[in-house]
Amino acid sequence: MSDRLATARPRGLSFVVDSPRWLGPLMIGPAVLYIVLVVGLPFVLAILYAFSDVSMGHRTLEFVGFRNFASVLGTPKFQTALKNTFVFAVTSQVLVMVLATVLALALIRDFHGKWLVRLLILLPWVAPISLGTIGWLWILDSTYSVINWTLEALGLITNEGWLMWLGVPHLAMASVIVIHVWRILPLATVILIAGLTSIPHDIHDAAQMDGAGFWRHLFQVTVPLIRPIMLVAGLFGLVFAFTDMIVIFVLTRGGPYDTTQVLASLAFFTGIQGGDLAEGAAVALFLFPLLVAVAVGFLRVARRTEVT
Repeated sequence: MSDRLATARPRGLSFVVDSPRWLGPLMIGPAVLYIVLVVGLPFVLAILYAFSDVSMGHRTLEFVGFRNFASVLGTPKFQTALKNTFVFAVTSQVLVMVLATVLALALIRDFHGKWLVRLLILLPWVAPISLGTIGWLWILDSTYSVINWTLEALGLITNEGWLMWLGVPHLAMASVIVIHVWRILPLATVILIAGLTSIPHDIHDAAQMDGAGFWRHLFQVTVPLIRPIMLVAGLFGLVFAFTDMIVIFVLTRGGPYDTTQVLASLAFFTGIQGGDLAEGAAVALFLFPLLVAVAVGFLRVARRTEVT
């Protein structure tokens, strides 16, 4: 009897593993569980907080409707953060796509030291962003900035005219955009390299036989073929830009005078450091419709591109 049970158990387990009906859910189950625990539960909790009066001072939850959203919308700080979010995300992503396309086109060619160049390009992505941003904090320091020292050595600025990279509003915004581009550029470059290498060589040979020059080949052959890949890279980049606050938190903390404050950092400072969890959750939820609209728009354009 025991021998029959021992042989029946492996058969049942092998049936589950070998069955297409159960193997798929079994393999994707851990990923779904991870998303539910890491993303789903905090999202539900944020919705619950946004429609309540919860704060760090008390644990009771009372439903207040849209009062938190109305209170947040009426503040100049939120309006400034909303504008800065679009400026930060759109500007950085345009720069990322242009530079990533240039790097991808260069890195698909064979040259000496190609592996070293690829390694150097990937370093900002694999290195911890907090450590990299702290390094940039020293590079942009008003007293010890290596950039100012180099500009002075080249005679472009004087000792009295050192630039306050993180103290002047437009320079601070430009600095955080540049550092965000430095961080996201490797990911977009790798995605575009994968897209470029998937183009059949016959298409390039046919364009060359037709006498297409570099720019015509680029904009009429290469770019249309990798446009869906570029849209996917752009979607990932915009999601990162809309939700990123590490660079701003380490470098400027939203300053000077909230000129680099974005929605993600404003939600953190309002909810965590300010103690108003309800308004912080309301600010964070404003990101959700923005990201949904961006994702739907990009995916529709990518689908139409693939169909055509």
